Amino acid sequence: MRPFKYSRAEDVHSAIQKVAANPNAKFLAGGTNILDLMKEDVERPDELIDVTRLDLAGVKMSSIGVSKKSIAIGGLGKNSDTANHPLIRQNFPLLSQAILSGASAQIRNMATNGGNLNQRTRCSYFYDVSMPCNKREPGSGCSALEGINRMHAVFGWSKDCVAVHPSDMCVALVALDATVRVQGIEGKERSIPIIDYHRLPDNMPQIDNNLKQGELITAIDIPENNFAGNSYYLKIRDRASYAFALVSVAAGLEINGDSIQQARIAMGGVAHKPWRAAEAEKFLVGKTPTQENYKAAAEVEMRNADPLEHNKFKIELGKRAIVRALQLAISNNMS
Repeated sequence: MRPFKYSRAEDVHSAIQKVAANPNAKFLAGGTNILDLMKEDVERPDELIDVTRLDLAGVKMSSIGVSKKSIAIGGLGKNSDTANHPLIRQNFPLLSQAILSGASAQIRNMATNGGNLNQRTRCSYFYDVSMPCNKREPGSGCSALEGINRMHAVFGWSKDCVAVHPSDMCVALVALDATVRVQGIEGKERSIPIIDYHRLPDNMPQIDNNLKQGELITAIDIPENNFAGNSYYLKIRDRASYAFALVSVAAGLEINGDSIQQARIAMGGVAHKPWRAAEAEKFLVGKTPTQENYKAAAEVEMRNADPLEHNKFKIELGKRAIVRALQLAISNNMS
């Protein structure tokens, strides 16, 4: 690990000012990703600003406009605390399931919500500093494009990067139409829809998200919905714990009688960002919640996938995962 300067922020403003003033500075929260990257010499910040003591944790009810309510989760809230909070378990069980399927209990006890959003890909070529990687060193090439790309993208990739985003929590947040609140220099605040927070690689894969230097995630807002009774997070991986998704699906349905009024489907392990399955959602609206319709929706969504040499299996796996997640979303409510 290379030498770096460490300081502890006393308030949000000073933390932001320090990072904004130094393009090679990073916020330090749980440290479950950034410290690993520094040890592997993948990330090389020369300054870390510890924000762990800032008052940005907790889960609370809030409002959107006059009549619509939401729940705000703090950017520095721990993953475990968020997943097990009564407001989250009752209103957004999909988010609880997604968080609890990730990493290990020890890591979830340390990792923060904001850090989860900003974690970097686990592509093995990104972590191997002896190999070319445009995400780590722009212009050097993408080793995974012609290499071992079993774990890599089937949607939205470019010739410059085929890596996937590793988060489970973010997949659920995309399905739940969350919004990320950030604060920048001079106290300026803005809200970023989670669907626009992360980026596809295009020709700038080194940029994972649309944060500006110095901006700090203060909260994540999740609007109320009618999916709590019919939702499920399905994660398919090589082993039962402490493994990243080959394919994951966050599914939520709002059903009135025998008709699907709304559908929310997002996928993980298939793209550089959590992938909103908009085609499948559109197909399901107005349909009856049957296996035949789930299969048809999955076919519609996966027909646009573009697999690499070693991950063609993700096409069929993606179809089956969508169908299974939708089935479990309904059966969980009936059990």
